[in-house]
Amino acid sequence: MLNKSKPVPQVAEGDSNEFWALKDISFEVQEGDVVGIIGRNGAGKSTLLKILSRITEPTEGRFGVRGRISSLLEVGTGFHPELTGRENIYLSGSVLGMTRSEIKNHFDEIVDFSGVEKFLDTPVKRYSSGMQVRLGFAVAAHLKSEILIIDEVLAVGDVEFQKKCMGKMSDVARGGRTILLVSHNYRVMYKMANVVIWLNNGKLKHYDQPDAGITAYLTDISHRNRDPIASRSNNETVPVIEQIELVGCSEGIDPILESGNDVEFNITITNPLDDSYLDYIVIGISDAQGTRITTIGTHQLNDFKPLPTGVSILTCEVRNLYLPTGRYTVLVALGNKRSRNEAICNTQALSFWVDSSNFFQSGESILDGQGYLLCRSSWKWTQ
Repeated sequence: MLNKSKPVPQVAEGDSNEFWALKDISFEVQEGDVVGIIGRNGAGKSTLLKILSRITEPTEGRFGVRGRISSLLEVGTGFHPELTGRENIYLSGSVLGMTRSEIKNHFDEIVDFSGVEKFLDTPVKRYSSGMQVRLGFAVAAHLKSEILIIDEVLAVGDVEFQKKCMGKMSDVARGGRTILLVSHNYRVMYKMANVVIWLNNGKLKHYDQPDAGITAYLTDISHRNRDPIASRSNNETVPVIEQIELVGCSEGIDPILESGNDVEFNITITNPLDDSYLDYIVIGISDAQGTRITTIGTHQLNDFKPLPTGVSILTCEVRNLYLPTGRYTVLVALGNKRSRNEAICNTQALSFWVDSSNFFQSGESILDGQGYLLCRSSWKWTQ
């Protein structure tokens, strides 16, 4: 169990160029909590985990931990590169305070889960990064420490192994152990965490329920990513996207769309330019990790007319948006085909959720890692 944690900066006092990695942070984690830690790169997430893992000493302040900690913070954490995989399992277990008999009792489970049995007697320095992560996670998850700390290293593994890790962490959580997890996979956070910590520039921005925390964080990112050109509505020479509205979704901060349903994007644009200049508009839909899922644009049409001067509403209807459950963001761009200029007016327009829980109407849930496109199908035997 983690008790009153108050990590602080890693800089010398009096340094004129000092940088506070963490500042004025105080929180408490209860036994059995699954804590998701989110924030932009450089927010202090990894520093916090290193302090709690006793890898980095805080400059000042204090933190308390009750229970043994097992951590996987970067590829090869706790491994000696010259030792074999077998030897490193025993070494890591000993560092975590396990007896040799305890390690031996879980040895076969660790090897089986990691999938590196063929290379068990090979020095770890010859393992790929993916193999090191597999073995490192297997050791951290199977040895019976009370607290499991995992950084974003699981992104190194393949999709199948990531699913395996998520399943194991769910089992660990159900067993009453405490988990602290840094990840940019917010679908995982929603499914696993009961508490979310949002760090922003080394400070605690949010410590509460996952729904509120992740929504606030992603909304903040969306606002930060807005193109400054688009927000200069008082500049009469710049086109402005005034509003993007989704029709076909439930209302709210993040509207919810049923997977497979039709959706309309109503885009209100103020165009002070000549009505023959802006001759295409693009809508890009990306997932929570920033991966572009699809791009819809008027440049794909033969008969699209240029945007008129003044204020107008452009409606784009998308039929049967077959996306799995998740949070998606919309990027809108206006441009001119001749100049290939797509930066005339950009904005991170909005976010929406897709709910695919009843897509197949069979009661079967759609699991992570099964792709980005949902397809209905019919099956029959021919003999």
